[in-house]
Amino acid sequence: MNMPFVEIVGAGPGAEDLITMRGLRALQQADLVVYAGSLVAPALLRHCRPDCLCRDSASMDLAEQVAVMSEAALAGKRVVRLHTGDPALYGAIDEQIRGLAQRGI
Repeated sequence: MNMPFVEIVGAGPGAEDLITMRGLRALQQADLVVYAGSLVAPALLRHCRPDCLCRDSASMDLAEQVAVMSEAALAGKRVVRLHTGDPALYGAIDEQIRGLAQRGI
């Protein structure tokens, strides 16, 4: 059995065509995408499969985001957390990573 995981993807500097190839593949394969709707270009979500569940995190607090991502990952789903820009530099991913790690993801 594969260890459950959440792929954290940076949407790039804003233009739809500036996402990395790896990020684009992750969106194309995802079962669930949790994205920052107030920051991420909505056009990027067109790359998701029609059956992919896309959830805007704007109205969710950290606990809700971690719960939604964890539930899907633990159920064997491919989960993408889509952040604006480069999440390793500018995003608030540390607390998300800690929350997911506490759940074995």
